[in-house]
Amino acid sequence: MKLSRIVFAVLVFFISTSSCLFAQSPDESIEKLKGGNERYITDKPTHQNQKSTRRTEVAKGQKPFAVIVTCSDSRVPPEILFDQGIGDLFVIRTAGNILDDIGLGSIEYAVEHLNVPLVVVLGHERCGAVSAAVEGGEAPGHIKTLVSNIMRAVEKARSKKGDLLENSIKQNVDNVVEQISKSKPILEEFIHEKKIKVIGARYDLDDGAVSFFNTDSH
Repeated sequence: MKLSRIVFAVLVFFISTSSCLFAQSPDESIEKLKGGNERYITDKPTHQNQKSTRRTEVAKGQKPFAVIVTCSDSRVPPEILFDQGIGDLFVIRTAGNILDDIGLGSIEYAVEHLNVPLVVVLGHERCGAVSAAVEGGEAPGHIKTLVSNIMRAVEKARSKKGDLLENSIKQNVDNVVEQISKSKPILEEFIHEKKIKVIGARYDLDDGAVSFFNTDSH
């Protein structure tokens, strides 16, 4: 009787931790995103995991392989531009891809409870929220909060050579990556223990390509 209980306990432990044990690495997740984006820009998408069988498969549980923090812009749909399907990506979208405590808590849930190994902060070409910050002036309503968050990136980008908007978009992505990486106690600890990787990226509206930044940094 005691032996049966021990065997049962071992099985329960194995099942509860198997998703963590067999989860793909951050680098494997990056390659999966790159492969999907390549299919997208060459008009060879597979539209994987978008049928009823996949819906049924993930109905009782999800195992996304990447968190995508990106802009609410209607031209930047992560599942499409990475050629992924239901249950593949854990997506957080706000104008200008900025984060507050709710956004950070959402990422914490993904990495701690769903064992997601990769967080990508995805900015994009001609971002309207960043453009508003670059142009300056008084923003109406709650848009003011968005612009004030992005202004830090704009001010830092002013000292760099090149196009101010493009530099501000990248700097804004870098700022959010840093914000996630230094978020205590969960995200900073997960990065320190190399359980997750946090990287930035830029989506080109014209050709559909995603460029990844500093894939070895965090």
